[in-house]
Amino acid sequence: MELFGIFFSALLINNILLIRFIALCSFFGVSNKIDTSIGMSLAVIFVMTISSAVSWALFHFILAPLHLEFLRTATFILTIAALVQLEELYLKKMIPALYRAMGIYLPLITTNCAILAVAFLAIDYRFNFQQAMVYSIGVSLGYSLAIVLFAFIRERMALAPIPKWFEGYPIAFITAALMSLAFLGFTGMFGL
Repeated sequence: MELFGIFFSALLINNILLIRFIALCSFFGVSNKIDTSIGMSLAVIFVMTISSAVSWALFHFILAPLHLEFLRTATFILTIAALVQLEELYLKKMIPALYRAMGIYLPLITTNCAILAVAFLAIDYRFNFQQAMVYSIGVSLGYSLAIVLFAFIRERMALAPIPKWFEGYPIAFITAALMSLAFLGFTGMFGL
C-alpha cells in the first residue's frame, strides 16, 4: 500500500506540472500537438526513470560513503545530460520526424527541472531504491498525463472561436490554471 501511495501521490496529488509548477517551459512549448506531447512524454519517462535510478545509486554508493554529497547537483546534471544525448542520437536516427517535431525541446530535457527535481526529491524523501523508482515513474506518468491532456485541449481550442486578445499564450495560461484547480481536487481523496 505504501508504494501505491507514493505512486498515486506523484501521479495526481502532487503532479509535477499542475501542482508543483515545475517544468512549465516544456509544458507550454511542446503541447501544441498531441503527437509531439506524446513524444516528449516518452522521452521524459525514459530519461526521468533511468536518471533517477543512476542518480540514486551514485548518491548512495559513491557520494554519501565518500562524504561528497555536495557534488550531487553536478553529478545528477551530468547523468541527465548523458542520457539525453543518447536519447537524442537514437531519435535522430530512428524517428527523425519526432526528432524534428520536438526541435529545441529535446535537448532542453537536459535542463528540464522536473527531471533534476525528481532525482533530488528521491534523495531528500529518503526513499529506498524501490520507492525512488515508483516515485520517478509516478512523476513521469503524471507529467505525461498533464501534457497530453493539455495538448488535447489546445488542439480543440485552435478550432474554437476565441477572442483575438486571448489567442495563444493567454488562453493557454487560463487553461493550465483551470487544469491545476481540477488536479487540486485529488488532494481531498485522502484528506491531505
